[in-house]
Amino acid sequence: MELKLNSIVFVLLFSMLTGIVTTNAQKSAHPRIYTTNEVKPEFLNSIKTIEWKKSLVDKQIKNLEKYLEFVENDPTWLVSRLQMNWKTKHDKVFLKGGDFDHSEGNAPVPTVRFSGTRDWASEYSIPNLEEVEPYFDDPRGYYLAHKKTKVKEWVHPSKIGFAIEGINRKIMSLVEDASFLYWVTGDKKYAEFAKPVFETYIAGMYYRDAPVDLENGVQQRISGLATFEVIHEKILIHLITTYDFLYDYFEGEKVNLDQASAVFQKWGDQIITNGIPDNNWNLFQARFLTYVALVLEDNNAYKNGKGRQYFLDRTFNTSSERQLAIKESLLVYNQETGMWPECASYSVHVITTLLDIFTLLDHTTNKNELSNFPIIEKAALASFQYLFPSGYTVGFGDSNHKTLPPENFELLISNYNKYKDVEKETIISGLLAQMIAKGEYEREAKDLPQLFFYVDELKTSKNNENVLDQLTSPTFYASNVSMFNQRLGSGAHAMMISTAGSYGNHSHANGISIELFANTYVLGLDMGKGSSYWHSDHREYYSRFPAHNTVVVDGISDYNAMRGYHPFKLESNFPKVSEKPSFDKLTFSKVSFFEPKTQADQQRFTAIIKSNASNGYFIDVFRSKKQAGGNQRHDYFYHNLGQSLQILDKKSNALTLKTTKDFGSIYGDIKGYDYLSSKKKVKTAEDLQAFFKLKTTDSPDNLMKVWIKGSEKQSIYTALAPKSNVLKKDSGTAPSEVFGDSIQTLIVKREASAWENPFAMVFNPYFEGKDNPIAEVNYSSIKENPSTQIINVTLNDDTTDTIILNTTEEDVVEKEGLYQKGLLSVVKTAKNTDDLAYFFLGGMYKYEQHGWEIVASGIPVNVSVERNGDTFVLESDGPILIRAPFLKGKKSAELQVYENDILISSRKGQVSRANPEQLVFRLEKAYRKVVIAY
Repeated sequence: MELKLNSIVFVLLFSMLTGIVTTNAQKSAHPRIYTTNEVKPEFLNSIKTIEWKKSLVDKQIKNLEKYLEFVENDPTWLVSRLQMNWKTKHDKVFLKGGDFDHSEGNAPVPTVRFSGTRDWASEYSIPNLEEVEPYFDDPRGYYLAHKKTKVKEWVHPSKIGFAIEGINRKIMSLVEDASFLYWVTGDKKYAEFAKPVFETYIAGMYYRDAPVDLENGVQQRISGLATFEVIHEKILIHLITTYDFLYDYFEGEKVNLDQASAVFQKWGDQIITNGIPDNNWNLFQARFLTYVALVLEDNNAYKNGKGRQYFLDRTFNTSSERQLAIKESLLVYNQETGMWPECASYSVHVITTLLDIFTLLDHTTNKNELSNFPIIEKAALASFQYLFPSGYTVGFGDSNHKTLPPENFELLISNYNKYKDVEKETIISGLLAQMIAKGEYEREAKDLPQLFFYVDELKTSKNNENVLDQLTSPTFYASNVSMFNQRLGSGAHAMMISTAGSYGNHSHANGISIELFANTYVLGLDMGKGSSYWHSDHREYYSRFPAHNTVVVDGISDYNAMRGYHPFKLESNFPKVSEKPSFDKLTFSKVSFFEPKTQADQQRFTAIIKSNASNGYFIDVFRSKKQAGGNQRHDYFYHNLGQSLQILDKKSNALTLKTTKDFGSIYGDIKGYDYLSSKKKVKTAEDLQAFFKLKTTDSPDNLMKVWIKGSEKQSIYTALAPKSNVLKKDSGTAPSEVFGDSIQTLIVKREASAWENPFAMVFNPYFEGKDNPIAEVNYSSIKENPSTQIINVTLNDDTTDTIILNTTEEDVVEKEGLYQKGLLSVVKTAKNTDDLAYFFLGGMYKYEQHGWEIVASGIPVNVSVERNGDTFVLESDGPILIRAPFLKGKKSAELQVYENDILISSRKGQVSRANPEQLVFRLEKAYRKVVIAY
């Protein structure tokens, strides 16, 4: 059953976010963010009967036991471990760019310490709470153990990463748990545990100013009250949740709730004033603002008028310089594809954030808020297009290989369940059930939103077992992140190419980069991001060309990473984006790119071609040339999972390579080359093979053989690259045997233009002892058309694939028995015969071979012709003239035209006047299925 999404006109009723919200019965009662006292009996029953809910509550109770005992023995035990200006009581904080510089001033109470640095990577270990010195406030800084030497030393706060905010957040998370358990159990020990910590922190933030950047740079407009980035103010949610669950208790204990409200307003104002309005930050900020709005009372309850309506309006309806309203932010989505303009890991997190926001809002309004924003649902479902067949996301930019967030689908299910949309609830529940069955997801509550908003039981149906197939397509193009994906095959034989440019936020400088999936893993993988965005390994290597499967020009190809404005142009592809054709033997794409540093033109053609036996294979033809011509160098990089890499000659004998010091910044190359180690080299013009081997304990060796086209002025290198950070430990992204290892790297260096004579590779994945589809690969060209690439792939099933590839659709190649004006032809024949199994034409104007002639009607077409006994099945995406040869002397045949697999017309072929050995047929438009029956 296909999930149908109706296009709903965007409606934002301002009254819903003002009057209607504040006249709700919850307007003065607490708690109200996640739950209410009215539904408490039902909730208490659920945590007794639903095991995954009960387990979180039990875990919280058990986790708090030792801290309750500490506080019982010493009431100051927990509060004294807050990171505060205990002695100095400084009320002013000064930064120098992304680092804490100093604090000064004097407040009437101890104030909250600001974080140490924007860079999370630190060489020092964060102490456990038991190890934190009570009331710590020392002018020498922090006395911490170095991660490598284990020796303690005094260090400035700017050297300790997120330690300060991390300790405070840990403490406040315990306080949040205690506040929830007080609401559940009514036991005052939990409230008494939380109260002094909450009061101390709130007072310490009330009397402390927002930080000031001494350099008055970018940092000045992105800082929060507790952290260097407004998007990391997670402690705010702990505070708000504590306030919500303990509100009645706090009132009875005369806690200064006006001070707490003022801190929440102050925090909200800081988030509105600071931040980044046009990427994921904006929505992460909006999530915090939603919490602030929902915990506050009506505007008229405060002298400054900044209550619930004010913050809801600034979140959803009214934009400001640093905080776009959600109704405006959602226009950033590609409305057609549902793609957010950032790399995959950030994009899917944006969906989670939006669903969090609307789940919270809907709990207050009960107006099915999500139905007014259909792009969110569309984006959640479109995110499946990021997936490799293994279920892990593509790795371009700052992404890593991971599953889609199950939270996205849990929250959709929550909405569907609440508003009785049984069909959609069942479909998405089926997706989650598949993730559970594959071991990718264990249904459990890890936090309070999950505990309160996830449905108790998943509704599933056997009819939805294959719904995943409905949410991906053989090709998918997201122009706003410059990503094109190709998929072919299923199960153990599934293959995929993900092609990425450099466009959108969190992109890398990678030219035209690819990742290759086969044999159940992303064998040809990206390197991911570095230790942190401020670390040299990220700036110099992970975000630069040599960390990607791409081509570097003159050793210096480069441009700005992060906010990339260097997409590729998608020039040709098959199948059409998001369509599933009848012909399923191959996919291809051709993209082009201008490399700005060297002013070089680049073009990359990639294809996946099936074999009849088992796995298919990949084709990669990469053209690269400097526009100015002259002396030039082009380095083809490819990284593959595995413990070994050998270079083999034509007879599969291993070559001996010589250790070399080639490449590096000392020769004028970019710094990324310096990260390569164990470099070895052989210089040869001969065709070679690169042989990667991935050994695992419980399965046959996973092999990738790369058939490399030889060329003059060409050298082959092997090297080790730093570990890939797209891989996640203890997951299915890579075998445990190679996690954290250096990455085997192939480099093909051409000291000449690589345009007319491009890099040409056939990637041949297979398992040791299993069927290897390829017996041999031969490369050739035509003297009169030197840029035309002819690749003959001899397969082990007694067939041969002949691939003829031109540079453009307008190029002509002509030799005995062949005429091709167009981009691509792929012909499969029986071994040593001309018997056609099929031929495929991509971007073709006119094609003649094997007695067939296909002529497009002025616009290049994609056409497939596949033999089935005495019939040929055709598919064409445009009008064509067909001249077909007689079959076994038969001089007549019938053309049968189908739509939706129903025969709609038929007609006899006419003998061609141009060639009496052919029959002529015409197709006036595109058809998915046409049969020529002899």
